[in-house]
Amino acid sequence: MSPDFDAYDSSGRLLAEERAGDNAPPLSVSELSSLLKRTVEDRFGHVRLRGEISGFKRAASGHLYLCLKDDNAVIDGVMWKGSAARLAFAAQDGVEVIATGRLTTYPGRSKYQIVIDRMELAGEGALMALLEKLKAKLAGEGLFDRDRKRPLPFLPRTIGVVTSPTGAVIRDILHRLSDRCPTDVLLWPVLVQGEGAAAQVARAVRGFSAMPAGGPLPRPDLVIVARGGGSIEDLWSFNEEIVVRAVAECSIPIISAVGHETDTTLCDYAADMRAPTPTAAAEMAVPVRAELLAMLREQGLRMDRAVRRGAAQARERLEMQARLMPTPDTLLAPQRQRLDQLSDALASGLRHRLADARTHLSQAGGALRPALLQQYVSRAKERVDRLKLRPDYLARALAERSTAFDRLSRLFVSLDPDRPLQRGFARVMAGGHLIRDTTAARAAGQVTLHFRDGEVDAAVDGAPPLEKPAPAAISTPSRPPRKPRSEEEIRQQDLFS
Repeated sequence: MSPDFDAYDSSGRLLAEERAGDNAPPLSVSELSSLLKRTVEDRFGHVRLRGEISGFKRAASGHLYLCLKDDNAVIDGVMWKGSAARLAFAAQDGVEVIATGRLTTYPGRSKYQIVIDRMELAGEGALMALLEKLKAKLAGEGLFDRDRKRPLPFLPRTIGVVTSPTGAVIRDILHRLSDRCPTDVLLWPVLVQGEGAAAQVARAVRGFSAMPAGGPLPRPDLVIVARGGGSIEDLWSFNEEIVVRAVAECSIPIISAVGHETDTTLCDYAADMRAPTPTAAAEMAVPVRAELLAMLREQGLRMDRAVRRGAAQARERLEMQARLMPTPDTLLAPQRQRLDQLSDALASGLRHRLADARTHLSQAGGALRPALLQQYVSRAKERVDRLKLRPDYLARALAERSTAFDRLSRLFVSLDPDRPLQRGFARVMAGGHLIRDTTAARAAGQVTLHFRDGEVDAAVDGAPPLEKPAPAAISTPSRPPRKPRSEEEIRQQDLFS
């Protein structure tokens, strides 16, 4: 082999060979990735990065994937489910944060990334920017509209309080309620700051809203969400979207008393009423019992005075009307006088009526004589004899009725439309209508000829039809004059008319 082949030439070798004295064996890609991973994790085992969140995504497993970027660079980040559950705010794109964790590599893509253990907002400015962004989003959905606000009950029987059971807030509320108007209180203990506080507050508000009426525990008529003062970080749980939506969807009127008078949270905008302090919330919830009793006494006195004054005025009006009204003797005097007159007239009227009846009876009795009755009976018999049925009258009437019936039968036969067909005539029809002239026949175009033994369809052309002689007029025999009837025949005829 020539000395030229012993020299190292990267472009001329076909197979890789180990050279004498070479102490750098080739590494696999996995080995190099492992070396890089150990080097990066050893060198950057604990770092804090400040940047803006971009490409934020929450996986179904609960892990968070995002990018942290500044003006000149970007780095991938991941936050595992356990660390994401302790996150104190809702991460989203555009929020500037400080992430604490360790750098590592992802060999599958030859990329480095930061595994975030803790993530915080980068200063109060970033926190306020996140707050304003969430506020604009919820306001756009109508959660803060005034027409959604409900009036508070005047005197609630039961008040539900959502707050910490160990803080001074619940003691202040109970003390203020006992001073003003003792009321039943249901406390739903929750965390008011820190990890999981927002979820507990939202669950408590929804729990009060879902309590049925008439259950083992009385359903509150009013709910108070309360917390003492603190920094914006301490009150941040009440700015979480889950809490704001729970307060807006609560079916019970709700008072938000979070922080001091200068503190404002998104929960205050969603509630039906905002109280500057928890103590002020208790004052809004119930009236002062002493003032209420005093008002009731005053209303009772006013009502008593009004009733007495009305009764006195009615009594005065009644007395005035009584003085103007006439006495019973004055009202009844004309009726008494008329009664006396009618009593006197009654006796004399009965006597006159009895005398008239006797006179009428005498006159009627004198007219009842046998001769008059016999004469009346004779006239009645004569009328009955005249009304007897005589055979000659009946025969004459039947003959006249038979003659009239024959005339009508002949007339019916002569008017039969099919009778001329027996003599060779035909009836022209078109569309169910009788054709009477050539104009109608030409207009129809197609006609049907009815003969005595059937029908024939025919088409009408434009030639004028042949002239037909006019049918002779059918003379109708005149009715012979009827001779005048006697009075006896007229009476006999009336029996059958």
